[in-house]
Amino acid sequence: MARAKPWEVSDELWAVIEPLLPQRQRRFRHPGRKRLDDRLALQGILFVLHTGIAWEHLPQELGYGSGMTCWRRLAEWNEAGVWQRLHEVLLDRLRAADALDFSRAVADSSQIRALKGGRRPGRPRSIEDGPAPSTT
Repeated sequence: MARAKPWEVSDELWAVIEPLLPQRQRRFRHPGRKRLDDRLALQGILFVLHTGIAWEHLPQELGYGSGMTCWRRLAEWNEAGVWQRLHEVLLDRLRAADALDFSRAVADSSQIRALKGGRRPGRPRSIEDGPAPSTT
């Protein structure tokens, strides 16, 4: 059996993600171009993030749409809070399956607010005696 590529979304995972995505209705008058399928756009996003290529270099042969389309969809879903909700849903499923192992968890200081704050930096000291000459 061939191993699935990391950016290909399985049917099981898609069943979890699809209800979280915002639904866009096509206009009746002047519908414009048909929107790229959300699953293909997601796979395009995952391909770019996995490989590290630039958005504009997303190969059209893969059928994931253009890099700009995938980038716009990523921004749209980010603004709609899809990623946060997906994170919460997946964490809930892992908790329910008792599959979380916090013994290897790390609390990054950039994510924890420092309530007391740090020392305030002092005023920079001049390397010359007296005030500096005016530049105006």
